[in-house]
Amino acid sequence: MTYTHLLFDLDHTLLDFDRAEDLALTYLLEEAGVASRDLKVYKDHYIPMNRSMWEDLNHGLITKPELLRTRFSRLFEHFGQEVDGRHLAGRYQHFLSQQGQELPQAHAFLSNVKNRGHKIYAATNGVSYIQRGRLQASSILPFFDDIFISDEVGAHKPSTDFFEKIADQVNDFHPDSALMIGDSLTADIQGGNNAGIDSIWFNPKGLVNETPAVPTYQVKNYQEILTILSK
Repeated sequence: MTYTHLLFDLDHTLLDFDRAEDLALTYLLEEAGVASRDLKVYKDHYIPMNRSMWEDLNHGLITKPELLRTRFSRLFEHFGQEVDGRHLAGRYQHFLSQQGQELPQAHAFLSNVKNRGHKIYAATNGVSYIQRGRLQASSILPFFDDIFISDEVGAHKPSTDFFEKIADQVNDFHPDSALMIGDSLTADIQGGNNAGIDSIWFNPKGLVNETPAVPTYQVKNYQEILTILSK
């Protein structure tokens, strides 16, 4: 199979979200007056809570405005504090938008892919100015032919609307020659399944698939993706 149009998730696939999140949380919590000795316990509660909320969003259980509005008020409420969740959300987004850390070898990998003649697109759920800011702060932005962010598209992965709107905007886009590459089974792989697009589950940690999503391929590193693209 020759794949001409490659749709890449960003976080945990090309960009180092864990590092970006840690730095943004540090700046936010320090600004909010959390003592240095307490930073870890706040982060340890926030990170799984936030990921669970994004999973709820993927399953349609909450809305994105609700997620963004309430996650920090819920965090501080857990520690018996009342805060302005909207204000903290805005400050966190500001700090996060400045973080362009990439996963190791992401730049070299995309350079290789680009040199092979593939069209490269970012296909990401998230807040527009955050994702664009992080790409601007990274070194990988020039590799993308276009960027599709759920905020701008008006739909989010795994909905078919997200992929249909990409198809409407990209010349010569055909599902049978497109490939969705990402780490999220519920967003990226299920999205590919819903849209009839082949997918690569980027799974460097060797996680077990306990979802209904069925990836076309599963890889642990970028080299394995290059091998698939060479077939």
